[in-house]
Amino acid sequence: MDVSVDALTSFAVFAEHLNFTRAAEQLHISQPALHVKVRKLAESLGRPLYRRDGRRLVLTADGETVARFARAHDERLAHFLSEFSGAARTRPVVLAAGQGAYLYLLGDTIRTMSAGERTRLRLINCDHRQMLAAVRSGHAHVGVSVLDVLPDDLTAAPLATFPQVLLVPTGHRLARRRSVTMRDLAGESLVVPPSPRPQRILLEQGLRSAGADWTVAVEAEGWPLITHFVTLGVGLAIVNGCVPVPRGLTAKPVTDLPSVTYHVVHRPEATDDPRVTALLDAFPW
Repeated sequence: MDVSVDALTSFAVFAEHLNFTRAAEQLHISQPALHVKVRKLAESLGRPLYRRDGRRLVLTADGETVARFARAHDERLAHFLSEFSGAARTRPVVLAAGQGAYLYLLGDTIRTMSAGERTRLRLINCDHRQMLAAVRSGHAHVGVSVLDVLPDDLTAAPLATFPQVLLVPTGHRLARRRSVTMRDLAGESLVVPPSPRPQRILLEQGLRSAGADWTVAVEAEGWPLITHFVTLGVGLAIVNGCVPVPRGLTAKPVTDLPSVTYHVVHRPEATDDPRVTALLDAFPW
């Protein structure tokens, strides 16, 4: 196989963006030239490396493997050159996580890493599917998210577990309860994530199983906006127990919904890198 280092480097950048225009700009080459590099690499390997999913480009399983190898090769080369020249290793360790994890779990971790002089931290904000893809492809060293199914090919460890709670105004009829069930929400208007978010699917299944009729007050993306709408009196909302409860609201555990667990995931060999070890040690285990 005729596989060049230049082709691998170019593919690693493409795999990070999954957009030929942005990747070509970063590489300072034309978009057609990048197309040729990626096509020739796929032809040399005899495998398709990406596919089109609607308007998006996504890596195939082979593409994830090649991207992971390309980034690892690039990391090893950079490490060798830094040691050879006696310069400090400056490449950042990359963390991928969602809004909730960054807002409510990882603040101290980010402060600790940002205050360090030896290990720089780069952050990627994404959903759990994008996080897993980033870790698998080597785009991120470590990921944090709520996972319904633990990946077989990655190392996953629980970071923190929280109940699901109902946010209600203190004057609401349910505010006097110690806990609530999904059936108690019959007739209520709820602030919910958009379809087909996993939380929305879970709520709809739970309400359907409980035989509770309900209406959508508003669809909102992210816990801060959902919480804000509840404070405005738009409707009630079920959120993760790590979400701070604003003044004027109270949180009631929902007994027939499962707790949510945030997991830390990384490739098994990632802990060979001292930068990754430093990041893992900074997590609030």
